[in-house]
Amino acid sequence: MKTPNKVIRTDKWRLNPTTDQKILFGETIKVYRQACRYLVGIIYTHWSELGCLTADKLTPAVERLMHQTAKRPDVKYPQFNQAFYKFPSYYRRAAIAFAAGQVSSYVTRYREWQSGTRKRRDTKPPRLNADTGCYPALYKGQCYKLHGFNQVEIKAFNGKDWIWTTVQITELRERHACASNKMMSPSLIFNERYCHLSVPFTCKPEKRKPEANVTAVDLGINTTATIAVVTHSGTVIHREFIHPGKDIDRRDKRLKSVSMRASKTMGKGGKLHKGFCSKTYDKCRRINHQIGHVVSKRIVDIAKEFNSEAIVFENLKGWKPKGGKKRSNLRQRFHGWLKAKIRDFTEMKWAELGGKVVEVVAAYTSKLAYDGSGTVKRNSKKYSLATFSSGKRFNADLNGAYNIGARGVFKLTRRNDGEGHSSKNSGRPPRSWACLCDLWATVSQ
Repeated sequence: MKTPNKVIRTDKWRLNPTTDQKILFGETIKVYRQACRYLVGIIYTHWSELGCLTADKLTPAVERLMHQTAKRPDVKYPQFNQAFYKFPSYYRRAAIAFAAGQVSSYVTRYREWQSGTRKRRDTKPPRLNADTGCYPALYKGQCYKLHGFNQVEIKAFNGKDWIWTTVQITELRERHACASNKMMSPSLIFNERYCHLSVPFTCKPEKRKPEANVTAVDLGINTTATIAVVTHSGTVIHREFIHPGKDIDRRDKRLKSVSMRASKTMGKGGKLHKGFCSKTYDKCRRINHQIGHVVSKRIVDIAKEFNSEAIVFENLKGWKPKGGKKRSNLRQRFHGWLKAKIRDFTEMKWAELGGKVVEVVAAYTSKLAYDGSGTVKRNSKKYSLATFSSGKRFNADLNGAYNIGARGVFKLTRRNDGEGHSSKNSGRPPRSWACLCDLWATVSQ
């Protein structure tokens, strides 16, 4: 296997500030954002000279415009030091980096708009937004000091001066305990609802020595995820169904209330106002986010337990649902299908451990019987049940997971085979439509 690349992941370290510390953090965020707004104007005014500089040269160039020192008493914008008295140097440099990013993004988007790269012909030009909800990056030793992993000392503004204050860390994850992970500069996140440190880590996964098996995942609407661990010889050594029904019921119950409220609001011919039930939709999105994390974490745990070579998914990009009769909720159930979210979350978690995700052709994974007996017939009353031509009845999602695992093994072991190409024998299906029985055939040869 290739040596894995570095991966950036962020942990949330919850803080428990006192009432006085909340006031300090509020003042710190306020003065930092004021400094960022001030610097955005300076950098945009001189962008013709600053835009061509690298990041390490841009910061001192901006400081020469607005920061007075004993050796540099005359600057073009002396108001900065007057307005932000004793502003710490590392906070200032963090603000310069953020303001430069804002200006660079605006200039790039404006040039694209001028060149005609727009979603619509009447799209309005982008605006330079200097009033953004930014949070300060903290540099070690200058802006924060860690005392173990129970307390952190942060430099904060009390309205007149910058002082150090010690805050308790009440909750943190496990990335700091890994010796190969390198902690980067955290950001202080503080508002009316939250107070935590957003701590990024550079994760360098160890080189893996996987076993000869893959973890296949079939994502469905009846069962959220069906897992099958398939060896290169075609043996299924583990299978599992993941379906967080409690969270799904919470989400569906809220969505059902939306339709009831809409019918009462509109009557027979009314219209819904903009932002109707927006808080309910936000809550449902957060529930979906939680479901995605719960399911993806379990998938990665299974792959880690069996030391799988890869996690295999169907390639469902661009797939759109077809179906749903009148007064049927099938189309709504497809909208609640978290196929992309679960796949993306799984890839992020698995990449941190040095693993890889493989995608295979989705065609006929559930329609072909894994034992090679031909196509299956789905039960009209219980669609999750499939009947083979031999009369055997089997779970359709599990049958699909077996075939997905077989295709994943073939993709890993037969790299020269082109997916989607037909076999030379015109009477046979494409090679990418492999089933579990094809793995058995390769072992017996």
